[in-house]
Amino acid sequence: MIHEHEIPSGCRLYFGKIAKKKRELESILSNFFYEKGFEEIITPNFSYSGHQSIDDETKLIKIHDEQNNQVALRADSTLDVARIITKRLGRTTDHKKWFYIQPVFSYPSQENYQIGCEWLEHEKLSDIINITSEVLARLEIKPMIQITNINIPKLVSSELNIDLSLFRDGEIAKLFGLDVEWLTKLLQVVSKQDLKDLKKDLPSSIQDEVQKLIDIACEIEYENIALSPLYYAPMKYYDDIYFRVIEGNNTLAKGGRYDSDGIESLGFALYTDNLLKILED
Repeated sequence: MIHEHEIPSGCRLYFGKIAKKKRELESILSNFFYEKGFEEIITPNFSYSGHQSIDDETKLIKIHDEQNNQVALRADSTLDVARIITKRLGRTTDHKKWFYIQPVFSYPSQENYQIGCEWLEHEKLSDIINITSEVLARLEIKPMIQITNINIPKLVSSELNIDLSLFRDGEIAKLFGLDVEWLTKLLQVVSKQDLKDLKKDLPSSIQDEVQKLIDIACEIEYENIALSPLYYAPMKYYDDIYFRVIEGNNTLAKGGRYDSDGIESLGFALYTDNLLKILED
């Protein structure tokens, strides 16, 4: 029996003070993005299932339109924004900097609010990480920005002929157990100086990607940075340098460089509910 007061598991309810805090957060950040030259876009809640940018289609909430084409509730905003701007609005605007404030949905009834931005046809990743750090300063919080290069664990996997799942699943003990000196040291890297000192001892096959990570770190104007060269989270579109904003057990944001139909772009998404928790604390 479903009682009148119940709402589906995973759905969001805001009221009173927390609803006010959410509106204040959205107002602060929308004003910030306008100051930085971004324009707002609100994409449709539904799109055709084939346009959705997630690997696991079982997570899509699907229905059919009047022609019986399969459509789904928006499961992600990044490629949705890039696709709509370049494919549908390309003739009406040449603006490249866009932000959004909207929820995403996943099966069976999960909704998560996000505040994010996309910088189309821009490749300097430090620019988007520095914008992220300015967002954090505007909110008067100093969480850690963790930066990784997804290509490094891929190359290490090939170099040592080990399964990439060891990195994906965080099997740190097994990686230490391989007893490879340079890998052990790489697992312990935290700062850009650590990585600089170690680079010369690494296999030549991974040195270019390691240097790429060092270069990015040197361009970032933020103190609380951690480099995690062997962190691996397979993403459908972030396939190079990738970053997360972390406070305790909460992930506050994710972002990086991605390719949308041959167009290199940058972006990040802030997780509204996790931000509200931190701001409440």
